[in-house]
Amino acid sequence: MTDEATVRLLDRFLADLRAFDPVALWAHGSLAGGDYQERRSDLDLVAVLDDPVRFGTVRELIRLHRRLCADEPLAGKLHCSYLTPGTAAGAERSYITWAHNGPMYRPVTPVTRRELHAFGRVLHGVPPADLLPPVPEGELRAFVVRDQKEYWRPTVDRARLWTRDVWVDLGTVTFARATVTLRDGRLISKGEALGLLPGLGAPAEVVDDIGRRRYGDAAPPTRAWARRRAELTRDFLGPAIDGLVTRYEGSTSGWRKVRGGATRA
Repeated sequence: MTDEATVRLLDRFLADLRAFDPVALWAHGSLAGGDYQERRSDLDLVAVLDDPVRFGTVRELIRLHRRLCADEPLAGKLHCSYLTPGTAAGAERSYITWAHNGPMYRPVTPVTRRELHAFGRVLHGVPPADLLPPVPEGELRAFVVRDQKEYWRPTVDRARLWTRDVWVDLGTVTFARATVTLRDGRLISKGEALGLLPGLGAPAEVVDDIGRRRYGDAAPPTRAWARRRAELTRDFLGPAIDGLVTRYEGSTSGWRKVRGGATRA
């Protein structure tokens, strides 16, 4: 990752974050996995701050992100969850997170934790292995099945969402990544997922559309194509997710429920 605007944003973010004496700052997702596309990919980060993160700390973090968004064009793509050494092991815990231009609480999911162990990029401080326990294979697989069954399958039925680029892109790519994780135990990039989608039965027109938008200069879809694309995507994903869940759900029983994570980049 050598894109000038991204480097400037990360340098500025880390400089501002030093006021909180961070223990670590890690990157995961595309930024760490080698498939980052400036101005298109999210910047997925996890920061570890000293215990405890009080209300006043949260308020100052929100101010930090708002200043950043006002000054840096890419800051709207920067998402960061805030852990502490005492809470980092809690896969079921929700953490204050800045994402999609606002604060929220959400977990650092087993998929994210596995990414951090497998190829997390240390931007500051100690490596993930020093603070995060490893993710057992069964826990990872159970989370992926649940994410497909409880989040993505109901979302497929919300027809109005699927005329938007983001749902088409994320839904199809997440399905391909879930398939490989459950089948092979691997985490793959979005680029690799795109290459696998035709073999999984995804419509070629939709896969080409996503590829142009991620790696080329695709024009905004016409209204007619957005409707047609939504229909094609939903017709593919509904049965595909049902089949994936049916195949793997029984082999992942017994693991505790970890909510959230459908926003993985």
